[in-house]
Amino acid sequence: MWEAPEAPPRLTVSALTAQIRRQLEGEFREVIVEGELSNFVAHTSGHWYFTLKDAQSQIRCACWKGTNYRIRFRPRNGQQVVCRGKVTVYAPKGEYQLTVEAMAPVGVGEQQLAFEQLKAKLAAEGLLAPERKRPLPLVPRRIGIVTSPTGAAIQDILNVLRRRNDGVSVLLYPAQVEGAEAAASVAAGIRWFSENPDPDFPVDVLIVGRGGGSAEALWAFNTEEVARAIADSTIPVISAVGHEIDFTIADFVADLRAPTPSAAAEMVTARRADLLAEVGSMASTLTKVMHIRLLRERQALETLARHPVFDDTQARLRDALQTCDELTLAAQSAVQNRLRLAGWRLERAGNRLRHYPWRPYLQLHERRVSELTAKLIAGVQAQAAVAQNRLAQALTRLNTLSPLRVLARGYALVQHPDGRLIRTTEDAVPGQDIVIRLSDGRLLGRVAQVLPEPEAKPDPPPHS
Repeated sequence: MWEAPEAPPRLTVSALTAQIRRQLEGEFREVIVEGELSNFVAHTSGHWYFTLKDAQSQIRCACWKGTNYRIRFRPRNGQQVVCRGKVTVYAPKGEYQLTVEAMAPVGVGEQQLAFEQLKAKLAAEGLLAPERKRPLPLVPRRIGIVTSPTGAAIQDILNVLRRRNDGVSVLLYPAQVEGAEAAASVAAGIRWFSENPDPDFPVDVLIVGRGGGSAEALWAFNTEEVARAIADSTIPVISAVGHEIDFTIADFVADLRAPTPSAAAEMVTARRADLLAEVGSMASTLTKVMHIRLLRERQALETLARHPVFDDTQARLRDALQTCDELTLAAQSAVQNRLRLAGWRLERAGNRLRHYPWRPYLQLHERRVSELTAKLIAGVQAQAAVAQNRLAQALTRLNTLSPLRVLARGYALVQHPDGRLIRTTEDAVPGQDIVIRLSDGRLLGRVAQVLPEPEAKPDPPPHS
């Protein structure tokens, strides 16, 4: 007789984890694994934590302080290594890892190899040459930024710009900076600024980058697509990716590398007070130079006037000296006036920059992003509703055609014990075991006798 299978025992999370731990640690007591090093961290405790990966998978690894002192080389990200160790389970988090007991280098990892190959290719084309680097504008009026609108990088840049020169205008291209589509998104942003110049208020310099992260998170800036977009840009580009220790292909191709996004904002924005101080210093230097030059000329004239040969022309020389003094004062006054006019013009330009309505442009783009997000959510919900409707219709059709509905109306299926259907009386013999399937279960039986179908009686003749 058919019986339902016995349900497995109910386990706690700790009990299940303990079983998994015994199984894994017993099966993989010693393994040798080859892969590429990534996310390497040498903790202050002396332990090493890193990831081993290949093209399809990755595994977390730990090498304890009491073991790693025997490893004679310093591991680095992108290095291909062979590790010997055992698989262990960290029960509090239910995670497994490879506890490394020995490590040996193999060669350059896949990502690092790709990095070096692309760098060599671009260098051979001259895209990394110093003579290609363009100078940055001394006082940019408008700065373009290609980064995530929600990341920490854009906030750091805006904070620095507000502190140093709040009159500068900012135009943001919201780009995806991590994931499979990040490279295409960043390259599209760089091209957009080159292909959509504003003749009345052009962008003077671009900042392209993002905040720090793992090597995988920054990989979009190591792609050929982004590198060529930077090389083809008609606007000078500053690469500001990650932290000071992070170097990407974008850093080598850009006109200038900034160690952080905040540093990029510092480099591209001169303080208005600094500019005014520099102008004042230049004015003072110019005044001193003119004064020394005129003093020397006067001394030369006075020496000449005292010569005996020129006794009869002393009166005219005195007139000349007086005229020289007057010209000196006039020149000094003219220089001071020109410098005051230049300072006034610079201050007026700074006021215009400070009051330029750049914030409405940013708010417009934020509203546009919100609208597109709402449309995307609505589209996904609509597609999900259509899919659910189709699924319901398919279930309805499947239920209509289901043989279980026929059984529910009082019919039954007769089968051999091995599951074959008994369709006619010729398929059964007396004494044979059979299974009768009803709507709510099965019956086990045995054929006692095979009876033919009774003949149908003819209809009686109609009465005359």
